[in-house]
Amino acid sequence: MVSRAAPRYPIAMRVFAPVLLLLATPVSAFPTPQREVARIVSPTWANEPSRDKAGEASKVMRILNIRAGQTVADIGAGSGYYTMRVAPVVGPRGRVIAQDIVPRYLDMLKRRTAKAGLTNISFVKGTPSDPRLPRASIDVALLIHMYHVIAEPYALLYRLRASLKPDARVAIVDLDRPSAAHGMPKAMLVCEVRAVGYALVSMDDLEPGYLAVFKPAAPVDPRSVKACRG
Repeated sequence: MVSRAAPRYPIAMRVFAPVLLLLATPVSAFPTPQREVARIVSPTWANEPSRDKAGEASKVMRILNIRAGQTVADIGAGSGYYTMRVAPVVGPRGRVIAQDIVPRYLDMLKRRTAKAGLTNISFVKGTPSDPRLPRASIDVALLIHMYHVIAEPYALLYRLRASLKPDARVAIVDLDRPSAAHGMPKAMLVCEVRAVGYALVSMDDLEPGYLAVFKPAAPVDPRSVKACRG
């Protein structure tokens, strides 16, 4: 009897196997959220002067240590509240990627950033299941007051991993209330994000709401992801 050794694959193929699985995974392989998904109603959340007065953006950037030279993705950028405030911090050597699924919001933000003379911002139209950001390019991904409107959060977060640098962080700001009321209970958020292979780094209270910070952990097989239940 001739024994057959297990095939040996090149190191590069073993390293990139999770990426190949990600690319080959159909969106239908991911579960739908077992909670209400809020409807997108506006490109803005509250008004900018009140948010500035509460110090939300400055506190979030301080906790995340956003600094010059970094690449920050503003996912669901809307009217660009964070895009406009992060761009000067990362400076000319850094970059802000303003991402949204609504073309009209991106068009308005392009005009706003051009009027402000900001040249370190690029724009990406994503989908509810894929942010479509450049691979291995993101230091910090921001999802600000919009997680509750993501129709396919498991698919989007799973596909976001390919765009993150090894030490990247994902920062989610939301209100601790039901998603039907345009918020996200903390426990449900942590469960959903952990389900696709992220680890919770920190949870800080804001005025109002909270900031949850995650980092990529061990990759998961998307076929094993189960929807969280409240």
